[in-house]
Amino acid sequence: MQIQPILAALRHHKAGTVLIALQIALTLAIVCNALFIIHQRVAHLSEPTGIDEANVFVIDNQWPGDPSSQKVDAQMQADLAALRQLPAVRYAVSSVSYPLRGGGWDNFITMTPDQVQKTTDATVYFGDTHFIDTLGIKLIAGRNFRADEVEPMSPQNQGTPPVVIVTKALADKLYPDGSALGKTFYAMGTTPTTIIGIVERLQRAEVDTWSHDYLYQALIWPRRWDDPTGTYYIVRAKPGQLADAMREAKRALYAQNRMRIIDPKDGVLSFAQIRHRAYDSDRGTAILMGIICAVLLVITGAGIVGLTSFWVGQRRKQIGIRRALGATRADILHYFQTENFLIAGAGVVLGAVLAVGLNLWMMRLLAMDRMPLLYVLAGIVVLLLLGQGAVFAPALRASRVSPVEATRSV
Repeated sequence: MQIQPILAALRHHKAGTVLIALQIALTLAIVCNALFIIHQRVAHLSEPTGIDEANVFVIDNQWPGDPSSQKVDAQMQADLAALRQLPAVRYAVSSVSYPLRGGGWDNFITMTPDQVQKTTDATVYFGDTHFIDTLGIKLIAGRNFRADEVEPMSPQNQGTPPVVIVTKALADKLYPDGSALGKTFYAMGTTPTTIIGIVERLQRAEVDTWSHDYLYQALIWPRRWDDPTGTYYIVRAKPGQLADAMREAKRALYAQNRMRIIDPKDGVLSFAQIRHRAYDSDRGTAILMGIICAVLLVITGAGIVGLTSFWVGQRRKQIGIRRALGATRADILHYFQTENFLIAGAGVVLGAVLAVGLNLWMMRLLAMDRMPLLYVLAGIVVLLLLGQGAVFAPALRASRVSPVEATRSV
């Protein structure tokens, strides 16, 4: 097959050729980045939190009126004692937040008290000696809190505790040489806090963190949050007794004191429900991106089919002459396939440049990761195959035009 005659024919159809090439280029650029975003979102959905999700549930407990911090603290300890005595419950703890809650309490972390720029930041969880066991996280170095280290803390009386437990990701960030245990840092203050324990993994409260290491930068303070508005009770049920524990826990709290508000619908949530709600936007984004990719590919394929069918109708006489001069049906079929391959080839080259440029722009604007070139290469293959598949039916119809019929058409 001679390429020169095909290029000469395309020069007579510049507008259609350029439009199809641009359509292929834009489709490639958008689809590659969309698929990369889908992959990131889907991977984000399955990020482990580091806790015993199968047996953990959370109670959103609100206090009516405006009770004092001392009254809140006493009631919280009474509530926890009641929860821990339930037959289906293994552990219970109160905290200001929990993984996948969204938002939460974050602290800027520095290595010296006069440091202007932060070293990093981390989600802060409050907990007593039961926090690690309640969430089912693994202590890999150091020790747990002692009872005498756990103190009440209210919105009016805040301060950095002298000791803290951190995740391995945060410990490695602060002390890359692995010597974090027993070392100090500063969390939004001038009082140093000493790392007494390191847990393997505990995900941050927010769900929009993309960097894998940053995702697990969290710390635990030995504090009970005496907030007069409310608290979260995190409860770990015994294996296979989650439903019973969720039902019994709510009853036990109301039996302890009815002066509280627990939403009938969303007040008690299993961690499976929490995960599903936390990643609703990611799931929706992945589905939307998938639909966009499918629509773009269908439109591009339809454009190729339409343009090739139009060109076949215009070239019936030329096709007939070629057939009369000895061209086989396979020659005609290969002609249109080669023609489409040249157009698609130009489109994917331009599209590859646009795809990389679009990714760089999103990296700068949206702090996204760099897209691996494998996505671009895969997109090129898909668009070239799509072009060949779309052109096949019109090209096959062209190859079936008889020499006599074609030469009689004007």
